[in-house]
Amino acid sequence: MDMSDAVTAKSSRLKSVVWNDFDRVKKGDACVAICRHCKKRLSGSSSSGTSHLRNHLIRCLRRSNNGISPSISAREKRKEGALAISNISFDQDQKKDDDLSLVNIKFEQEQLKDDIFSNGNKNFDQRRSQLDLARMIILHGYPLTMVEHVGFKVFVKNLQPLFDLVTVNSIEADCIELYEKEKQKMNEMLDKLPGKISLSADVWMAMGDTEYLCLTANYIDESWQLRKRILNFIMIDPSHTEDMLLEAITTCLMDWDIDRKLFSMTLDTCSTNDNIAKRIGERLSQNRFLYCNGQLFDIRCAANVINIMVQDALGAVSDIVNKVRESIRYIRSSHSVLEKFNDLVKEVGIQSKKYLFLDNQMQWNSTYSMLETALEFRDVLTLLQENDNAYRISLSNVEWERATAVTSYLKYFADVTNVLTRSKYPTANIYFPELCDVKLQLMEWCKTSDECINGLTLKMRSKFDEYWEKCSLGLAVAAMLDPRFKMKLVEYYYPQIYGSTSAGRIDEVFDGVKALYNELSICSPLASSHDQGLAWQVGNGTLCLPGKDSRDRLMGFDKFLHETSQGEDVKSDLEKYLEEPLFPRNVDFSILNWWKVHTPRYPVLSMMARNVLGVPMSKVSPELAYSNNGRELDRDWSSLNPATVQALVCSQDWIQGELES
Repeated sequence: MDMSDAVTAKSSRLKSVVWNDFDRVKKGDACVAICRHCKKRLSGSSSSGTSHLRNHLIRCLRRSNNGISPSISAREKRKEGALAISNISFDQDQKKDDDLSLVNIKFEQEQLKDDIFSNGNKNFDQRRSQLDLARMIILHGYPLTMVEHVGFKVFVKNLQPLFDLVTVNSIEADCIELYEKEKQKMNEMLDKLPGKISLSADVWMAMGDTEYLCLTANYIDESWQLRKRILNFIMIDPSHTEDMLLEAITTCLMDWDIDRKLFSMTLDTCSTNDNIAKRIGERLSQNRFLYCNGQLFDIRCAANVINIMVQDALGAVSDIVNKVRESIRYIRSSHSVLEKFNDLVKEVGIQSKKYLFLDNQMQWNSTYSMLETALEFRDVLTLLQENDNAYRISLSNVEWERATAVTSYLKYFADVTNVLTRSKYPTANIYFPELCDVKLQLMEWCKTSDECINGLTLKMRSKFDEYWEKCSLGLAVAAMLDPRFKMKLVEYYYPQIYGSTSAGRIDEVFDGVKALYNELSICSPLASSHDQGLAWQVGNGTLCLPGKDSRDRLMGFDKFLHETSQGEDVKSDLEKYLEEPLFPRNVDFSILNWWKVHTPRYPVLSMMARNVLGVPMSKVSPELAYSNNGRELDRDWSSLNPATVQALVCSQDWIQGELES
């Protein structure tokens, strides 16, 4: 613009301090504000306000004074308020790197508490702000692309004009940097854990056919809190080959250096996982990293085996379930049919407040509820068949009886699943009584005379028995460590399950308890002299005490102490614990708090409790307890490269864990 004939405009309305750094020049009907520092021309019209001048001044002085800009009076700041976005044109196709113009953004006046407003640049840290933004994206699962959304840019620029907007690539790099820092903290924490770690593995679905293997560490920390932290989130081939999964898990153990700290590993029930657990267990046993020769290492997810039995039950009556669905669709197909159905309900005299509904086939408890409701209207559906020639979907009495039997099974499994998954951090002791009841129920169900139902119950019992043989020892040991039950719960259930052979089975559990206790006693710095002597005896004559070496002149004294104290009435932790009365059962009981308080009295047994009670006997989260599908990765994150996905998922879990703590 030619400014040769322009004149300086003077007005009594120029009250903002921003005009101390601008000259208002008028040429014809147009007014221009010229910056006295860089001579840049901006709109000087009264209708444009002064916000754009203030924003320019902050940037201009930052460039000229190395980031030090003046204070602006509270009167000027009062003109910053709610953003009126009606004057902003949001063009989604504009170049992402275009400078954002704030000239036409208007602000409502708002009273400020402070007399003097500082734009905060003296304390502003661009790097810290970028990492805070990355942390926010990770924590809340936001898409990385949000940093290039127009609305986000407007918000940030008005919140802090000094913040340099970032690109998707730069925020991705920041997220990975945060992940590396958080991983280092995790490494240090795992290294200092007072007890062992139990690993669990899950497969997550991602966009398309992509799948990820999620490996989670479960442990009880120094404050006796049960924790879960995701260690790895690795893309895997959907074929799930044994060698591939074995390599992924082994790499995780080596990467985190936790193979020597591993106590157990929880997997879903399938033949591939059987071989994987066996091969990993054998490798760890060779290095003597596992207790009891690995008997407690291989764990199967309890909720998963129940879900397998549920799918068997639904599959056995799939034709009946489909007939029920078709009946409900027909009744709801027209108003006249629904009226006829309601009239028949009144005629039969059903007082139920429930309504027929179609199930969500992805949630098996929804299918159970649909069948349960349909059974209440069984007589009405039979009458409808007689009174409506168009209704040709009929269920025979045998089909209704089979539906009744399977629905009762589903109800029982739903109740058990609710108990096993109602807590976000369930300890291992809660599973034994519930799963003993499952075994007893299956034994009872197998007595049915219906050939179809009998075949179903035998199939379910066979699958549960496989699970029971693998996991019953771990379940029983965990129950023994509950001071409300100790060995009494095993002594109560095993005669019902095993009958005449129960005594031998109970002895097997107690032998397993003693073996685990003795192994912990051998190298425990907390063990009493009697405990260490017992460990020396069980250890085939080899005394293994921490901090002792071949030059310890008092090693002979340890043996002498053991030999001379054998006749004394000194009891071990385990003996004292089992002989003392049971703790009263009450609703508010916390087993971890009990062991925290009683650690000084039972130093070795408390170490055993820390390791065993932290085992994830079930790894299904409450929100997925009844789902027929597994976990699914967020769509926005699914499109990222696998390394970034692992960084986001793991660091999100770690940050959320810190907030919970």
